[in-house]
Amino acid sequence: MTQTTPPPALPRPRGSLIAEPDRTPREGSEFTPLLRAVKGQGLLERRTGWYVRAVLVNTLSLAAVVTGMIVLGDTWWTLLLAPPLAVFSARTAFIGHDAGHAQITSDRGIGRLIGLVHGNLLLGMSYAWWNDKHNRHHANPNHVDKDPDVAADVLVFSQDQVAERTGLHRWLTRHQAWLFFPLTLLEGFALKVHGFQDLRRQSPRERLVEGALLLVHVTAYLTLLLSVLSPFKALLFLVLHQAVFGLHLGMAFAPNHKGMEMPDPDGERWGHLRRQVLTSRNIRGGPVTDWFLGGLNYQIEHHLFPSMPRPHLRLARPLVRAHCRDLGLPYTETGLVDSYRQALGHLHDVGEPLRAGE
Repeated sequence: MTQTTPPPALPRPRGSLIAEPDRTPREGSEFTPLLRAVKGQGLLERRTGWYVRAVLVNTLSLAAVVTGMIVLGDTWWTLLLAPPLAVFSARTAFIGHDAGHAQITSDRGIGRLIGLVHGNLLLGMSYAWWNDKHNRHHANPNHVDKDPDVAADVLVFSQDQVAERTGLHRWLTRHQAWLFFPLTLLEGFALKVHGFQDLRRQSPRERLVEGALLLVHVTAYLTLLLSVLSPFKALLFLVLHQAVFGLHLGMAFAPNHKGMEMPDPDGERWGHLRRQVLTSRNIRGGPVTDWFLGGLNYQIEHHLFPSMPRPHLRLARPLVRAHCRDLGLPYTETGLVDSYRQALGHLHDVGEPLRAGE
């Protein structure tokens, strides 16, 4: 069951835009004590050794899967390696995510290099595109006008966005709760398409580096598949690998904000603490959950301290919970399955006005 500390005073319908001036912080007082406590325990200091080990283990794991593909050769058994490759591809994405937040190193050049290798080269996913999009999300989570992750696209996240849906988009919105996980199967492909499309936005120098690495990835990936497998098996492996990769990422990112508070664009502006805590949801669990979700299960702590190294997030959690309790601020935490129920319930409620007319 979901736990909040303390629970919100009044329930609200999922999908509604809310303005809560009574929760507007007296800026300069709420976040500062928490930041001081976190710094005092050294939780913002880099964990270089931890990340070196993580990168090494993940690289060896990817190499082991690729070696297994080569050893097995053109057989149906090779397709069984597509899901493990997808899982370690997700680990690769998590490392790129941490590099983008300067969790691994404070050196921007080294951080960008790590991001380019793990994003563009190993995944075929543009590091510059993702970093720009993700930073805008962090600055204004769940804000319908400023957060690209809740902009009306294939899915919508606010009933204010429903009225503009027509044609296929209208049908998708009516059934978006049922379609959410099937649509994540396409996310692996979508990430690559977005990366190539974003090259037009980038500066000539950045475009050259990013584009070259994306092309190297695509060339190496297809060469590997076609040199090991027959064309038909290679196509099946590619589809299975990318589908499981997209599903894995969707399962990691879906629980974090869907169904949480959505700031009213016309209302009073929240301060950093409330903007991040009220729009985020933590997922309870142990080491397996931490590993599977790449540390994103500590979403509240991650949003409050984006540059905090992943292994420190769980250590910051008691400090953040206690601080929220002292302020009377809801701190939302739930189990993994329940988080999906809440997120899908929110999507279902958003589409209700369209189903009511059926």
